[in-house]
Amino acid sequence: MNGTGLTIAMSVIGGLGIFMLGMKNMSEGMQAVAGNSLRRMISLVTSNPVLATAAGTAVTVLVQSSSVTTVIVIGLTNAGLMQLHQAIGVIMGANIGTTITGWILVLQIGRYGLPILGVAAMVYLFARGDRPRFIAMAIMGMGMVFFGLELMKNGFAPLKDMPGVIDAFAWFDAGTYGGLLKAVLTGCVLTLILQSSSATLGITIGLAATGVIPFTTAAALVLGENIGTTITVILASIGANTTAKRSAAAHVLFNLIGVAWITALFPWYSRLVAWGVERVHGADPMTISLANGADPAQFALVITAAIALTHSGFNVANTLLFLPFIKPYTRLLEWLVPDKRTHGVRRLRHLDAPGVSSPVLDLEQSRGEVVQMGASVVVMSDWIRQLGFNGPWDERLIQKTYHREEILDNMQGEVVQFLTDVLDATVPYAAAEEGRRQLRIAHEYESISDRLASILRNFGRLRKKRLELAPEQHEALRELHEMVSTFTKAAATAFATRQALADDDARAASADITRKVKALQDHHMQSMIDGSIDPHLTMTFTAMLTDYRRIRAHALNVHDATTEARPQDN
Repeated sequence: MNGTGLTIAMSVIGGLGIFMLGMKNMSEGMQAVAGNSLRRMISLVTSNPVLATAAGTAVTVLVQSSSVTTVIVIGLTNAGLMQLHQAIGVIMGANIGTTITGWILVLQIGRYGLPILGVAAMVYLFARGDRPRFIAMAIMGMGMVFFGLELMKNGFAPLKDMPGVIDAFAWFDAGTYGGLLKAVLTGCVLTLILQSSSATLGITIGLAATGVIPFTTAAALVLGENIGTTITVILASIGANTTAKRSAAAHVLFNLIGVAWITALFPWYSRLVAWGVERVHGADPMTISLANGADPAQFALVITAAIALTHSGFNVANTLLFLPFIKPYTRLLEWLVPDKRTHGVRRLRHLDAPGVSSPVLDLEQSRGEVVQMGASVVVMSDWIRQLGFNGPWDERLIQKTYHREEILDNMQGEVVQFLTDVLDATVPYAAAEEGRRQLRIAHEYESISDRLASILRNFGRLRKKRLELAPEQHEALRELHEMVSTFTKAAATAFATRQALADDDARAASADITRKVKALQDHHMQSMIDGSIDPHLTMTFTAMLTDYRRIRAHALNVHDATTEARPQDN
């Protein structure tokens, strides 16, 4: 390799591309293998901040991206499935979990990256079954990470012998506080451009491990990377609700405040890190130098370990600092981002953040939206009970009910579009099945909302034509509404809580509704035979019975999809 700028640029750009692609493959492979575990970790987050932090750490270690974890948290808070104080704990854990990338690079097996990549690629191409293929995909990604970093290090190596380059890097030498802030800003801007803190970390390690920049400058760059990575979360919160915006603000402030106090203590903090690395590896990263004859392999190991420890130590210390103050921090965020009454339709726009791809965890976000659809049809049913049976005939509530039906139409369209994009990616069979199940249930909920709106319109027609059901018919229809509403709510709750109804109970409830509808139809036909009934009343009443029966069928389909039962012909 010669020392020309073109050769250096080709090596660095190629290495960076392979590194980033490796991170993507490693992340997707690990997500696919641990998909169910990831969803359980996210869904089981409790109000205990320590457990929430642990969950955030574990998920991020597996997905290899704090941005992915945090964007999912934004989505869950936007869907109402996670509270702000829970989200803060997960976000803090995500910051710790993302530091695993540095420790992976400490393994120093760069020269084995290519054979690891080759062997894993062969397994990936010829293995049968999802699990072996995705395990191979993760290992293949790891090989690409090491190979890409090795290419970057080889590309950066000649820079240390170029006086002009060294002078340029001296502009943000962290030896002074001004230089420290410049280095932090550079790390932040570079991460904003690349949209990946892992890629910026790879570049930083490549520069430092070849002696182009000193350890202290690399450490300051890493601190800046913690700020730069928040841009993805800010983009994800656009169009989200207030709680989601507060979660995004929690991530930004967490990193800003953390970097502010750690830079104030940077000389002592960097010395503490150097002391820890020296205890383990026998060399001080602040004094070791290739110019003084240090072994290149030992030098790279010491510097990489020091950078990884800087990254982990900062995020762990910052989390420990924030943990006791979760409640006041939550109140601060509520003050900074006040409630705003929003009208219209919840959208899934926040999942369109560039550079964020996590098909397995995205399914948890879309599931949250489908759960909200189920909650909405239950609310619509309650409103229709109030309007049709309990009175009064409230025009404002009527319009609110019709508007909710429009919202559900839009939500279904958003869910379908989003899940279609998710399922176009490489996902394991189980994840694909979950996506298809969500598509089916979203359709069932939207259909239920259509039927509920139809029932409300029929009540309106009766009032407009000044027609009234006989008292016994009105009471029987009320009973039918209660039966259908109860069954719909039970099916929606079972899907939301992942605790399916007993199949025999669900089918018994469905059969009871069918019998009730048939009894009402027979009674009405007999009434027509016995006396004169307005044909408009007959048509409206029959249409309402049909709507209730269809709602029963859709609710049963939700139950079938929840239990993964074979779809029934209704």
